[in-house]
Amino acid sequence: MKTHVAWLTILCLVLATAPVLAQVLYDDGPINGTTDAWTINFGYIVSDTFILLNNSTATGFNFGAWEFPGDVLTSVQWSITSKSINGGTVYGSGTASGSNLTDQFISTNQYGYDIDMITVTGLNVNLASGTTYWLNLQNAMVPSGDPVYWDENDGKDCKGDNGMGGGCPSEADWTGCISAGVLCPPESFDINGTSGGTTPEPSSFVLFGSGILGVAGVLRRKLF
Repeated sequence: MKTHVAWLTILCLVLATAPVLAQVLYDDGPINGTTDAWTINFGYIVSDTFILLNNSTATGFNFGAWEFPGDVLTSVQWSITSKSINGGTVYGSGTASGSNLTDQFISTNQYGYDIDMITVTGLNVNLASGTTYWLNLQNAMVPSGDPVYWDENDGKDCKGDNGMGGGCPSEADWTGCISAGVLCPPESFDINGTSGGTTPEPSSFVLFGSGILGVAGVLRRKLF
């Protein structure tokens, strides 16, 4: 009897404190790879907006990149701010590289560029719901020193208003774009992370305790 209850207690505690699995918090549509792309190195910055439906923790993001044949991205500088082109409040920033950056080849487009999906992990940025944030990318690096471009998808097939964020499609800004008063089509990206916390609330512990007592009672009736 005591052994059964002990194992059930351990199992319930593990389930109660297990981390929430990462999910897509905002999706601005798939990688296009055929329309256009915008430079994110050589001093250029590209920014796109996103809005979250719930208070969340961003743990990473994906974006589409155009690269010269054979190039593989080794690092990229990112920031999440309250205004475009790194303006306003900075909620998180860093340089993704090494184990926090992967470059997955997808295809070669009609212009001869490699179209890749870049995945950045290792973020821990707490973001509130309903706020307009900007994801800024710059200082992308490849060993050859070639240009790197952020894929433009014009927000086509954006899922931001379908349970994965708001304000979809994104508003975009490139260095000098908004200030010049020209149209700034958005890029392909999504924000990944967890929605809500992982620490059980007091009420959860009450339910957990009640459940353990209930299971113990059932076992007692079955065993004795």
